[in-house]
Amino acid sequence: MSAKNKSNEIRITRIYDAPVKIVWDAWTDPEQTAQWWGPRGFTLTTHSKELKPGGHWVYTMHGPDGTDYPSKTLYHEVEKHKKLMYDHGGNDDRPPLFRVTVLFSEIRGKTKMDMSMMLPTPEAADETRKFIKKAGGNATWDRLAEYLEKESSGKEKFVINRTFDAPLDVVFEMWTNPHHLSQWLPPAGATMQFIRADIKPGGSSFYVMPHGDKKMYGRTEYLRIEKPEYIIYTQQFCDENEKLSRHPMSPTWPATMLTMVQFAEEGSDMTRVTITWEPYGDTMPEELETFIKARGGMTMGWTGSLDKLEAHLDSADYGRTKKASVS
Repeated sequence: MSAKNKSNEIRITRIYDAPVKIVWDAWTDPEQTAQWWGPRGFTLTTHSKELKPGGHWVYTMHGPDGTDYPSKTLYHEVEKHKKLMYDHGGNDDRPPLFRVTVLFSEIRGKTKMDMSMMLPTPEAADETRKFIKKAGGNATWDRLAEYLEKESSGKEKFVINRTFDAPLDVVFEMWTNPHHLSQWLPPAGATMQFIRADIKPGGSSFYVMPHGDKKMYGRTEYLRIEKPEYIIYTQQFCDENEKLSRHPMSPTWPATMLTMVQFAEEGSDMTRVTITWEPYGDTMPEELETFIKARGGMTMGWTGSLDKLEAHLDSADYGRTKKASVS
């Protein structure tokens, strides 16, 4: 962790493709909040809510294992469509864990959510950051993006974000250079070998992922690439002759997936990556249902790959790439 992150403040920034009023309502209306608040697999029951300075939001989060987590939020500032400030993580038996400030601002019809969590010390912030990551708490803001998308377009999507301590151009290269991509993209226990790699608009890649005594083949078609802002591509499972096939362990998985990867600068030499995944083309109802139910597994799978990317960025290969990108 770099020195610039040694702070008692945790910052989270997101851009949502919805007006401020819509995002604000999703945050403040208990019925809407219940659709996305908390890590994947959690549900929410609101007991009471007074959205005003000095008011409380009393709720219980229900874990997928049946454990209940009662909480009582105390609001300090409520500025409609602009700002929330509150104490988080406390209840009648314990003090709050930290103070949260959320700012909402409009950017060309979209909403920027700028959140800060203030802890007593940098060490406490570091421990809280690790706890949030382990508990899957960052998926809360991805679930909000999915909820807003479903409400606006009716589409079911999967969203995941990660901020990397590396410059924008370097992180972009990790996705477009076959050497780097093969080092971190495969799931745990698998490797990746490109049989063909033509990563450019209109290009395609054909690869194999050996996993134990099995081999999984896949094909990627690159639809749009705008350096260093985004990459859009489709993915399909196929056989060794590049003929379309189904997921080897999930026959009702959608035949074609559309992936959009967005890159944005976030502070000095830091890059936020937003991955949006959705079924593409003709999709059967059972395929869509499989996709919806698999979001927890998708979170684990992408988290594992992004953890490997984070480690790869800290490797010697990253150092050489960084020097090349700024020379």
